[in-house]
Amino acid sequence: MGRIIAIANQKGGVGKTTTSINLSACLAEKNKKVLTIDIDPQGNTTSGLGIDKNEIENTVYELLLGECEVKDCISSCVMDNLDVIPSNINLSGAEIELISIENKEFLLKNILSELKDTYDFILIDCPPSLNLLTVNAMTAADTVLVPIQCEYYALEGLSQLLHTVDLIKERLNPDLEMEGIVFTMYDARTNLSVQVVNNVKENLDRKIYKTIIPRNVRLAEAPSYGMPIIMYDSKSAGAEAYRFLAEEVIEREDEDQWL
Repeated sequence: MGRIIAIANQKGGVGKTTTSINLSACLAEKNKKVLTIDIDPQGNTTSGLGIDKNEIENTVYELLLGECEVKDCISSCVMDNLDVIPSNINLSGAEIELISIENKEFLLKNILSELKDTYDFILIDCPPSLNLLTVNAMTAADTVLVPIQCEYYALEGLSQLLHTVDLIKERLNPDLEMEGIVFTMYDARTNLSVQVVNNVKENLDRKIYKTIIPRNVRLAEAPSYGMPIIMYDSKSAGAEAYRFLAEEVIEREDEDQWL
């Protein structure tokens, strides 16, 4: 049975989509069968995995509204072992359209119940807000992975996100756990990056990955070419970091890995 991981942070620009794209690709590279679900209306994970978000007929939007079957909206990616349920701007209206639906928080969970045995990992890229789409993702997920940018306001809003995770665990998904926190955009040349990492480790009683994703030009460039970093520049520091993160995710059950 596959593991469903929601990748979430209500702050934008923290490397959430970059992590969704590249963790998915690195898991697929390790011969894991992966499904990536883009539930961000911006559709950046969709385009970052080589799919033209403006040309697709069936997306997660049609799926949530019951206008298509799962098989109709799964797209092949630029890589073997990696499928995508894409998104585009149409999804921005979903919250209003879903408001009157009974048990609307469980729509994605019910859809994924028939897919969980098909994949080793299902990764959900959440929008940068704590809205109904994010609630759906966390209700469907086994765990939540939180990317945190190594910058001054890194902890701002994090307590709210963790509170939301705890609320969903209490009310909607009692099995939900923290997958872990991963630091992104780390610049070893700055004291600030080092201070942020140390501050979070000292003040946060949550699992933190050993892998730290560096600030890397090649990582930033790759999505514009519709490629994960391991295809765009396989030997870059960003590619190696996400390969290490994939190994940690696969080995998550070994508690000795956590700092």
